[in-house]
Amino acid sequence: MIKNAEKLNSRIWLSAPHMSGYEDEFIKKAFESNWIAPLGPNLEGFEKDIETFLGHQSQVVALNSGTAAIHLALVLLNIGKGDEVICQTKTFVASVNPVTYVGATPVFVDSESETWNMSPELLEKAIKDRLKKGKKPKAIIIINLYGMPYHVDRIQELSEQYQIPVIEDSAEALGSKYKGKPCGTFGDLSILSFNGNKIITTSGGGALISKSEQIKDKAIFLATQAKNPGVEYSHSETGYNYRMSNILAGIGRGQMKVLEDYVELRRRNFDYYFDALKDINEIIFLKEPINYYSNRWLTCVLLETNKMRDDLLKLLSDNNIEARPSWKPMHQQELFKSFPKYLNGQADKLYERGLCLPSGSSLTKDDLLKITTLIKSYFE
Repeated sequence: MIKNAEKLNSRIWLSAPHMSGYEDEFIKKAFESNWIAPLGPNLEGFEKDIETFLGHQSQVVALNSGTAAIHLALVLLNIGKGDEVICQTKTFVASVNPVTYVGATPVFVDSESETWNMSPELLEKAIKDRLKKGKKPKAIIIINLYGMPYHVDRIQELSEQYQIPVIEDSAEALGSKYKGKPCGTFGDLSILSFNGNKIITTSGGGALISKSEQIKDKAIFLATQAKNPGVEYSHSETGYNYRMSNILAGIGRGQMKVLEDYVELRRRNFDYYFDALKDINEIIFLKEPINYYSNRWLTCVLLETNKMRDDLLKLLSDNNIEARPSWKPMHQQELFKSFPKYLNGQADKLYERGLCLPSGSSLTKDDLLKITTLIKSYFE
């Protein structure tokens, strides 16, 4: 048992949870007051903490996952069977699965090279083509991939021009900004994730962000089994068991106290990697365009060839270091191969040559030195 524990602790993880110590106080109060169920002071407090951090009159509902938040966003937008939703092909599957939950069809759009997010040019092409086919998309789900904001202004212009609401998936982007405004505040509806690998965590959890208290109230209603007011168990709509527990919200309250510190630590990791590896021509870093501020949830690089990427993955793994390929595009997934897609080859290239390096806020300088020394040794 001890040997296994030592081996586990010695591994350098891609993005490990990082507890601050502040969590204990909130969890202890929940136990002492017997607020264990999915309601209570921590839950309300956590939502207020996020609303204060995001500003811009954000209305936050804490849920049990980011996936649940996307599902509720689609329900709130009345999207259902036969509808189409434009999705970013370069993403994790959780961004797209909820589209199938409601019976809608995902339409995949490829990336651009500057931020690796949805290409505005291809998005407009997709919208025009779907309209020509008599299928106006009911929503656009767009990602702030790896913490890098998307082309907010241009996507917003297209959203307004064609009257298609945006669901902003900021699961990876809490703490990121575009023109000084926080990610999570750009969409008609936005979502966050507090999964164990995110910049702050509640073990498992997420949040839905809206611009009105009325939408927040409706989301809470749907997330708590859609029980009508009154003592009787009366239901007139389909509801869901999606509310975050008061215990997990207590973890979140402790994590919010160190969010900005953790953003700085992840950005420090990026700077360390960049300074150590910038002279290796075969490695290309995802840089911040002007007016962009990424939380650098993951430091991601593009290698010159697929072989280099795979060689580095094996080298790091052989030395007990977790790295990962960049997300496999949704249009390549067996689950989604038959759905409409508008491609330019960018997502395929990012998948074949992209490498995500260990990026957790608990990484030490010795960890970073070990990783970069190994990478340098490969190229030397």
